[in-house]
Amino acid sequence: MPAQTSPEDDDRADAIQEPAEERSVFNASRLSARLIYEVIRRDGEEELNRPIVSLIWSGLAAGVLISLSVIAQAVLRKGLPDTEWAGLVQSLGYSVGFMVVIFGRMQLFTENTITTVLPTVANRSLDCLRRMVRLWSVVLVANVVGAMIASGFLLLPHVIPGDLSDSLLSVARHGVEGSAAQNFFRALPAGILIAAVVWIMPAAQGNSFFIILVMTWLLSAAGFAHVIAGSVEAGLLLWHGEAPLGALAGQFFLPVLAGNVAGGTAVFTLLTWGQVKNEVAAS
Repeated sequence: MPAQTSPEDDDRADAIQEPAEERSVFNASRLSARLIYEVIRRDGEEELNRPIVSLIWSGLAAGVLISLSVIAQAVLRKGLPDTEWAGLVQSLGYSVGFMVVIFGRMQLFTENTITTVLPTVANRSLDCLRRMVRLWSVVLVANVVGAMIASGFLLLPHVIPGDLSDSLLSVARHGVEGSAAQNFFRALPAGILIAAVVWIMPAAQGNSFFIILVMTWLLSAAGFAHVIAGSVEAGLLLWHGEAPLGALAGQFFLPVLAGNVAGGTAVFTLLTWGQVKNEVAAS
């Protein structure tokens, strides 16, 4: 004969099941825009409070390792036939450096155009703005120094084979071509794409690899410009003696820097803040 259960026993059983059910519903549902914002805001607060020494070393590492994107492209370019579709496959190599840097949690300047801006916009304090400018300045300089070290090292004798060196320089020439105005406008979508990667990652649920792969592949395949990966390409041409520093800075680096910041901050970050600010203010 089945055991009799009292109403009190049923209530206790329901109470035990409810937390597990709530966790299952939460895990199965998509993160709301407000939750994504909160994840990135807290991450940004943590980054703003990091010591300068940590930022320098992390930024240097990111600048050096982003060169893997240029190396991988050169390897694919060397091995692919001269066809219309070869550029699409070659662009897959561009994702390599970004994967190492993003999964390695290294400081990449264009990521900070959203991560550290959200807490600054939310707090609206001079102290937060000061810390954001400090972080941007330190990370940008460290990234560029790391990129220049990597590009100089790649051109040392016997580091890479001669035929791969030719392919590397060919990739670099293609990456920095264009006038200052052209480079500014093709840097805008790149800033938006990298900011979009940062925004999507908290809701990736195990798909981070494919998100970074697709977004950075698109960045390269569409011919957009990224200031740090582009600094490796500009550094290769500078160390090789093909382009003077002034021309590279005026026609490529500064316009691309401005375009990445405008795309990542003025466009993407402020739009995402706009969709959550009323909810944040009401909480």
